[in-house]
Amino acid sequence: MKTSDFISAKGKIALALIFSFSLIATSCSKEENDITPSEPQDDLLDIATILENSDQYPELFIEQDDLLKNGGKSQAASKRPPTFFNLTIALIKTNLLSTVARNQLTVLAPSDEAFQKLFKELGVRGIWDIPAEQLKPILLYHVIKGKVFSSQLKNGFVPTLNGAAVEVKLGNGVMFNDSKVIYANIRALNGVIHVIDKVLLPPTQNIVEIAQSLPDSFSTLVAAVIAADLAGVLSTGGPYTVFAPTNAAFDALFAELGLTAEQLLSNKDLLTKVLLYHVVDGRVYSSDLPLSPLAVKTLNGGSFTVDASKLKITDFNGRAAGLIPSLLNIQGTNGVIHVIDRVILPQL
Repeated sequence: MKTSDFISAKGKIALALIFSFSLIATSCSKEENDITPSEPQDDLLDIATILENSDQYPELFIEQDDLLKNGGKSQAASKRPPTFFNLTIALIKTNLLSTVARNQLTVLAPSDEAFQKLFKELGVRGIWDIPAEQLKPILLYHVIKGKVFSSQLKNGFVPTLNGAAVEVKLGNGVMFNDSKVIYANIRALNGVIHVIDKVLLPPTQNIVEIAQSLPDSFSTLVAAVIAADLAGVLSTGGPYTVFAPTNAAFDALFAELGLTAEQLLSNKDLLTKVLLYHVVDGRVYSSDLPLSPLAVKTLNGGSFTVDASKLKITDFNGRAAGLIPSLLNIQGTNGVIHVIDRVILPQL
């Protein structure tokens, strides 16, 4: 099961409806307010100017494949540079164009070709059909704070100004999620541009909604969260990282403790202690997990030990739970889910 399986068709359309790349309005979220203004450099153009006038600066756009073939050395561009009309319009609609010109950013910029593919997939006419309030979270998902060149990237997750992270995949080139970088390291006065061939879509469901959308895997977990009156905080609070036991893991726990599901769900104090033991503050991706045993503090107040090299969690009682490799890094709007094969238990 892949992360994309967790996004409903309706959510895909809403998200996919807008995308572009990134900006940040200094008057909005904390991430946006934390951006650092750029230092003046007379020989460079700002990000907004490059995007608006890319056809006038073909020398800036060297294809990533050409860089790889030539040992990272730039040569004169042999193809017409990409254009960013749709991205520019999206920035204008969201009042973010001037912000993109002033702050230090790394922008993952979908070309007009990337947008056209998405328009066709969604059956929409163009960028003007997408409301500004839908565009903004998509744009922010294409922006990374500060200057990040391809040589600084490593496999793993990088947070964006949306709050959610993009996954970096290195190999024959650079990929962000499932989009390929076709022009890398375009230096700007206030940052770096990496041109990508597909619009990136951020998560649209919160942690509880993701679990509710998969009853075959998490119906018991959802019932427990509701019984403990934790659905509200796990839906709107955070960001959190949840280590989510499957239905099979709960069935095994009931047998281990000699309890029925009804008996556990009716014991609110016990249930709350157990559930909060599975929640960690902040977004913690698999690439952030240590390769050697490390104690991790939970919202329960207690700790468990995680060892990513063995994909194993050990609870207070010495019981081991496995992280399921194919079900890690499931991103929600307010956090991340890692699926585990056993319910872990705190000190009771």
